[in-house]
Amino acid sequence: MSAEASGSSGGNVVTVSGSAASSSSHVGEEKVGRSLAGSKCGRHFSLVLNFLRDGTVPLPESTRELEEVLKEAQYYRLQGLVQHCLTTLQKRRDVCRGCHIPMITSAKEEQRMIATCRKPVVKLQNNRGNNKYSYTSNSDDNLLKNIELFDKLGLRFNGRVLFIKDVLGDEICCWSFYGEGRKIAEVCCTSIVYATEKKQTKVEFPEARIFEETLNILIYENGRGSGSGGMALLESGGVSSPGVGQSEEEGAGVGGGDRRVRRIHVRRHIMHDERGHGQQTVYKD
Repeated sequence: MSAEASGSSGGNVVTVSGSAASSSSHVGEEKVGRSLAGSKCGRHFSLVLNFLRDGTVPLPESTRELEEVLKEAQYYRLQGLVQHCLTTLQKRRDVCRGCHIPMITSAKEEQRMIATCRKPVVKLQNNRGNNKYSYTSNSDDNLLKNIELFDKLGLRFNGRVLFIKDVLGDEICCWSFYGEGRKIAEVCCTSIVYATEKKQTKVEFPEARIFEETLNILIYENGRGSGSGGMALLESGGVSSPGVGQSEEEGAGVGGGDRRVRRIHVRRHIMHDERGHGQQTVYKD
């Protein structure tokens, strides 16, 4: 490094050559670089600066990138950004867990899963192909509504109820509700319509009844359904809603205990063509 000194105006003036100034600037950049490299900041540093300026910032959609931002926030001790990242990560993990629905592949697997589960269980048996008749005009829409309701309930009661799907069973659309390893209630959503010279399969969507039975099964959460109070509440919920269908109770418990299963079927529409009388008569129950 070279320098020139002169005594003009009674003072000393030091002039640093261009190469020395460049070296000094390079040293400063290295210090900043080491600071960024120490925290592996790179691509997310602008996000950190935006948070410091605005107090809030949109977070990346990728979970991996969000975890990287969390590390940056922890490195710079930005508690607000740390909490924001942690809360977002937890919400995403909860959604992922809620979307995880076991699929039944065998009867033995179903029995084992229900018997060992400590939570109430709701099963939707959905097998559209198990039908030898044509479907009524609204059946496809109602079948999709049942599936959509199953997904919504799975998210709403995530962690409290185990929701499972069965696509191998004999029923086209049927809900089953289990508590403490045994079936408590069943809602069958299909019926046969007898029309002129043909039969059709009808799928219903008894939304209110399904939701009611889902709430009823929560009584068995954490083993609370064994008491008389829980059973009394279930019995009071066994009354059918108007226009939904009829409730049947089957199966007596061992040792005189109340082990009945409420079987709810949708209202059946039966149509007969009495051509012998010269006119068509329609009967609906």
